[in-house]
Amino acid sequence: MGRPLFYEIVEKPATSCIIGICSAIWFYIQKRNFGYSHVGLSYENAIEGHHWRIITSAFSHISVIHLVFNMSALWSLGVVEQLGHIGLGVAYYLHHTLVLVVLSGALVLGMYHLLIQRFKIEYFRSVTAVGYSCVVFGWMTILSVKQPSSKLDLFGFLSLPISFAPFESLIFTSIIVPQASFLGHLSGIVVGYAIAWGLIHGMNNYWAISMLGWIVLVFVVSLKRSGAYDFDFLEIESVTDPSLPSVRFLGSGRTLQESSLPVEGVEIV
Repeated sequence: MGRPLFYEIVEKPATSCIIGICSAIWFYIQKRNFGYSHVGLSYENAIEGHHWRIITSAFSHISVIHLVFNMSALWSLGVVEQLGHIGLGVAYYLHHTLVLVVLSGALVLGMYHLLIQRFKIEYFRSVTAVGYSCVVFGWMTILSVKQPSSKLDLFGFLSLPISFAPFESLIFTSIIVPQASFLGHLSGIVVGYAIAWGLIHGMNNYWAISMLGWIVLVFVVSLKRSGAYDFDFLEIESVTDPSLPSVRFLGSGRTLQESSLPVEGVEIV
């Protein structure tokens, strides 16, 4: 007889919270009848200033099967939280989940840019991706390097050796699910290896909180600038250079200026 679910949740608090968040967002999306165009990430909407979609696309799922597959894999990968004795653990999991969400999304956009601008493949201009698979593939990769003896359990009955899971899953999903984003999954694997091999290191509570603060700021400002949501407490206007937007917090009299960087298919990640 297996252990009660309660004890599993206590041992995987961060994983449990993320699964709860993704499930709640899926329920909200279904209730509001949102589609890929509302929350997904594409090169086209990114260059129009919809940078907030890097976050919404990662945590959103349109199909319940897609949600169940990703969350089942994530639940198995939550073992990372229990491996503090080899330098992983809850803090490591939270810190690098932030890194995986942001860098895998940015890498996907970079790949799209290269394919569009260098190789003139216009198809990737409007491809829209949603799903948590970038992060799932990233954690598969990290665990395959840090704990190669682990196994990835899917749906409670399918078990894969974690050392081969990233590329096995990449090939499997590409064959079985034609809409699966090969580039999205590949970006998670690339960022995962960068973290596992120490190319991205030094994350601690200070840097994680700072990164989270910048994510929230960019998220709110890009929502406002793109017209996706009208925050009454924010006013964005040009200060000196029209190409450099500023953010004014109404009632405080303070203005923050930031640099502006340029950053009909559907793919699920």
